[in-house]
Amino acid sequence: MSPTEKSALREAISNVSRAGKPTLKTIAEMTGLAITTVSRALGNAPQISESTRRRVHAVAAEIGYLPDRAAQRLKTGRTNVISVLLDPHEEILGFGTSIMHGLARALQATSYHLIVTPNFLDGSNVDAVNYIIRNGMADGLIFSRTEPFDPRVRLLLENGFPFVTHGRTEFSTPHAFVDYDNFAFAYEATKRLIAKGRRKVTIILPPRRLTFHQYMLHGFMTAVREAGVAYEIPETLDLDSPADMIRDHVRRRSAEPDPPDGYTCPGEVSALATITGMSDNGLTLCAEYDIVAKQTSRLLSQIQPKVETIYEDLPAAGEAMGRLLLRRIAGENAEDLTMLLGPQFGFPTP
Repeated sequence: MSPTEKSALREAISNVSRAGKPTLKTIAEMTGLAITTVSRALGNAPQISESTRRRVHAVAAEIGYLPDRAAQRLKTGRTNVISVLLDPHEEILGFGTSIMHGLARALQATSYHLIVTPNFLDGSNVDAVNYIIRNGMADGLIFSRTEPFDPRVRLLLENGFPFVTHGRTEFSTPHAFVDYDNFAFAYEATKRLIAKGRRKVTIILPPRRLTFHQYMLHGFMTAVREAGVAYEIPETLDLDSPADMIRDHVRRRSAEPDPPDGYTCPGEVSALATITGMSDNGLTLCAEYDIVAKQTSRLLSQIQPKVETIYEDLPAAGEAMGRLLLRRIAGENAEDLTMLLGPQFGFPTP
């Protein structure tokens, strides 16, 4: 853009600021293009040259143009909204922020906006999903903490509504998902504890109703049976248990006969609670016991560098879900829109 054009653009922006909300007509007047050409350029129509599309997008960005979503919905039937159901559980540090960061990366070059609805732990929030479908509140939906036969998935499949889950289900009808390999996490974490010489291992599992409970249990038990070591699984705790409950359980159990000395922790909060409980009884990490934990932030490594970790990349999961959902909205088959993300190991090298 030449200096003269830049000067003209600055003057036009000043005029727009005084006139109010910029419109397609505003961009047309500033670029000398027809309104229909501007509209097609903003929609990235292939009939419009790339240079024209770039120029129109640049002017729209400069003047802060936003499309009239109500008008777009009447014209296209689309809301340009992605709805996200997020869980407020505290075990996974920064879960919502990390997922949203990845989603924002996937959608930043599109016209889509994110709307977040909290998904509370005591239910699967079917009512919220039904409301979104019934009222056409979004073009697609993303949610987590799936169950084997999740009622939200059933409802969405029955209505043909585009969605991507963070987690798998057991439905025979395929659906789009992004998941973390929790079998591999539990298997490798437990194997690592056994390799470090721990005689009795334990794990804090997700709630039984969630699909990844069975994957994590299977991974843990596979490692235990291969090695033939002793193990125990606490019946009164799960991933959603408050940190103080985990701490009190570990403190009490470590003072009793034949306690575990190897802990597979599915999150940073449970790892820190375990360390606190053991420390209360005078037990030292990497001496009397070891922990391998799933890490979703870098906090645990900074606070307790002796804890060996396996990383779950939540921003990558969020970005993958966003990209898969865009493809699903565009009509791609759900069976082609699945992704299983592998663990990233932080074990020290020998």
